[in-house]
Amino acid sequence: MPDAPNTALIAVNLGTPDAPTASAVRRYLAEFLHDHRVVQLTRWLWCPLLHFLILPLRGPRAAEKYAQIWLPEGSPLAVYTRRLANALQMRLPQWRVADAMRYGQPSLPAVLRQLREQGVRRLVVLPLYPQYSTTTTASVTDVLARDAQGFDVVLIEDYAVDPGWVAAVADSIRLWRQRNGTGEHLLFSYHGLPQRIADGGDPYPQRCEASTRAIAAALDLREDQWTLSYQSRFGKEKWLEPATDRTLDALAARGLRQVDVVCPGFAVDCLETLEEIGIGLVERFSEHGGQLRYIPCLNDAPAHADALVSLVQRTVGPVA
Repeated sequence: MPDAPNTALIAVNLGTPDAPTASAVRRYLAEFLHDHRVVQLTRWLWCPLLHFLILPLRGPRAAEKYAQIWLPEGSPLAVYTRRLANALQMRLPQWRVADAMRYGQPSLPAVLRQLREQGVRRLVVLPLYPQYSTTTTASVTDVLARDAQGFDVVLIEDYAVDPGWVAAVADSIRLWRQRNGTGEHLLFSYHGLPQRIADGGDPYPQRCEASTRAIAAALDLREDQWTLSYQSRFGKEKWLEPATDRTLDALAARGLRQVDVVCPGFAVDCLETLEEIGIGLVERFSEHGGQLRYIPCLNDAPAHADALVSLVQRTVGPVA
């Protein structure tokens, strides 16, 4: 066996601030919201809005939210992504396994440079977005097109209905409900997307529905036992519907008092799951007299790492 493996797996996540402070959040959001894949407005219009209105207002507010979920080791998204990469490395000792962020640190371009210096020539890139979207996975593709010259690259674009991943999510829901009891309804909440992007051909809504139906089928759920919704709206334009917050209001109006919610669009827990769902919407649902119970993401669970290694093997062939 060569001293330095020439094949690497990069698990790429979206990104996170380095600290739960207004300045760190502004730096992160500036990079994130400058990406034309994320915000498709013309730069001459968007940049002044971003730097003189959105970042000064949103930075401190978001920092307060991050502070509520921050772990001793750092941001939950960074911590769980790093732990997941370590679990993948244990299962792939003959490869190099690295975690990278599309925005923030460790940056994907920096990881690519480091792997090149280490003699890696073959890359398997796994964006940790189960459902493909031009706003997420395609942005990773942009970086690879610019910075992965000379590598032999295999990109895993989507695993929305991958059997191993579906089974891992379904099993995690089943086990959680065995331990905590089964709620009256199961809500599948995904990150939202402006409707115009979906209307332009982005397949994300169809991929979310495919994931939901596959997981519901694995759980033997009837149609009336689950609902799909979209969270994290931003701005005033129309986003994918139904919205998670309004869906919960409707479930409460139907008399449901105990609802379980799971977020299969997120590989690991982050601000959108732990704060938006686990704090904000839990409080909102409680105002209706109900109990909203959040089921955690797969994070670094062994079943998650096993499913992703199997996905890699089915994509590139057996891992020796």
